[in-house]
Amino acid sequence: MAKKALITGITGQDGSYLAELLLGKGYEVHGIVRRVALEDPEHRLWRIRHLADRLILHPASLESYASIFNVVEKVKPVECYHLAAQSFVSYSFEDEFSTINTNINGTHFVLSSIKEKVPQCRFYFAASSEMFGCAQVTPQNETTPFHPRSPYGISKVAGFDLSRNYREAYGLFVCNGILFNHESPRRGFEFVSRKITNAAAKIKSGLEKELKLGNLNAKRDWGFAGDYVKAMWLMLQQDEPDDYVIATGETHSVKEFAEAAFSYVDLNWEDYVVIDKSFYRPAEVYELKGDYSKAKRKLGWKLQVNFGKLVEMMVDADLKRIQRAQ
Repeated sequence: MAKKALITGITGQDGSYLAELLLGKGYEVHGIVRRVALEDPEHRLWRIRHLADRLILHPASLESYASIFNVVEKVKPVECYHLAAQSFVSYSFEDEFSTINTNINGTHFVLSSIKEKVPQCRFYFAASSEMFGCAQVTPQNETTPFHPRSPYGISKVAGFDLSRNYREAYGLFVCNGILFNHESPRRGFEFVSRKITNAAAKIKSGLEKELKLGNLNAKRDWGFAGDYVKAMWLMLQQDEPDDYVIATGETHSVKEFAEAAFSYVDLNWEDYVVIDKSFYRPAEVYELKGDYSKAKRKLGWKLQVNFGKLVEMMVDADLKRIQRAQ
């Protein structure tokens, strides 16, 4: 009988890659989606459209304990991956109340439902490098103190502590994956990585003339989402639950990302990028760089896609999408 996995946030970048991975391993994959997504599948389910006939989707809301509880009770998963969140950092400053409310309560609702209905279920929480924020130490590992600089980062610290507490207080198998920035051709267009690759493709295709960006000097540790979901799965296959940093160990600035994307299509980024101060964050995170040696040692996890290949993969996908639309 196939193992049942439940994914919150299955329609997102990570959820779609994780669903592919689990289906490939013979799981029965269930996903929680908002009802509005089921009513508008063309726009809201595009990342999992190619998997639709192999997934079992359940309408529910992270803002409703009853709806989450009912899905957990019905599915009775052996593994639960909690990926759903309001994850766009810039937006979290604009609407900090809903970001904190949804992200913290949603995590609490899922944990509580599992504790009540399937306490043997293994639980993965999608923590974030944004929890480190204004870190005093570089690179950051599992023992680095948190200093979040956004409502999103704050909500993830609370989710991390909630998850760890359910592990320590109730004996649940709970793992926190502290994932650094991870991108892909399925990344949302509001994120700076996709904004850059999409603009490079559009400018190369003659559809746009400039790209507005904020702080070019912000440095991030950028990896490929397809690699990172493998780490999520590996965490839940261990004998004991634990917390892990997942990263590349390399840092690149926004400027370097733009440079790589534009040079790949034989353009000079400086001819097209315009600085727009409105894109600066109220509290900036200047450098995030992860030390993933624990995951490498204990999980046997390793990178497949490096920074250069990631940027090329994203630009290629955007060029193809634009060509199809023309």
